[in-house]
Amino acid sequence: QVQLVESGGGLVQPGGSLRLSCVCSGITLRDWGVEWYRQAPGKKRESVARLGNLGTTKYSDSVKGRFTISRDNTKSTFYLQMNALTPEDTAVYYCNVGMSYWGQGTQVTVSS
Repeated sequence: QVQLVESGGGLVQPGGSLRLSCVCSGITLRDWGVEWYRQAPGKKRESVARLGNLGTTKYSDSVKGRFTISRDNTKSTFYLQMNALTPEDTAVYYCNVGMSYWGQGTQVTVSS
């Protein structure tokens, strides 16, 4: 019923940028808070960015100032713009809606 499809991951050099997208179906996106999580090998899953349904944002300390979360409710899509990437950002990134629904994950690798 509810489906979240992620795209935009890939290989990028340190200092580069990527934009992740999460296209949502089966849900009215404007009614829900959205988040991006990531998990690197050997590490716990962490929330990196949250955007509430009324527009408030929250970022983890490790990405604050470099990442931006946004949404387009008319397209039922939300995004994570990632700038100034470092190898420590390498992880599988997952989108999440309402702390309930998950995307399939997309690999982001930052390497020279």
